[in-house]
Amino acid sequence: MKKRIILKEKDIAERIQRIADEILKRNPSIEEVILVGIRTGGAYLATRLQEAIGRINGTRPLTGVLDITLYRDDWTRIGATPIVGKTELPSPIDEKTVILVDDVLFTGRTVRAAMDALIDYGRPRKIELAILADRGDGERELPIMANYVGGTWPTSPGETINVYLREEGFEDHATIEEKEAA
Repeated sequence: MKKRIILKEKDIAERIQRIADEILKRNPSIEEVILVGIRTGGAYLATRLQEAIGRINGTRPLTGVLDITLYRDDWTRIGATPIVGKTELPSPIDEKTVILVDDVLFTGRTVRAAMDALIDYGRPRKIELAILADRGDGERELPIMANYVGGTWPTSPGETINVYLREEGFEDHATIEEKEAA
């Protein structure tokens, strides 16, 4: 498998900080914002965004974790007994700005599933999307785009973007990986 590093540890930290700056510019009342990370990578990034926002203005937004397993349109294909994680929201989401956080945006189906899951918990005033790596809209299957983007790397069908984080036991980095022809 061919791997090309597109983000190193320093790059990831800088992009998270930039996204935090943008969130604060668009949401001056950070007390009305809840960051909700899509399990698993998005949950870690939401916590990092919370910390970055706290460093800038002294107030940290509430942060939660959303499991979308049973909302996926392909959940029956991922096994007879899918592993369902816990959704943990810190407060009611009604009339709040909820910023969904994930590591990679590709087809848009994960985000659609996350919005479906979120609506089961209440009616946010607004839902926004923060993504570390966007694969571009060339393979997008749903009309979904992020409000906050760490960077965009258009990929071909044989490539994936993978984000590796210290919370999962890796050194922080992101790669474009291409499967070698058999």
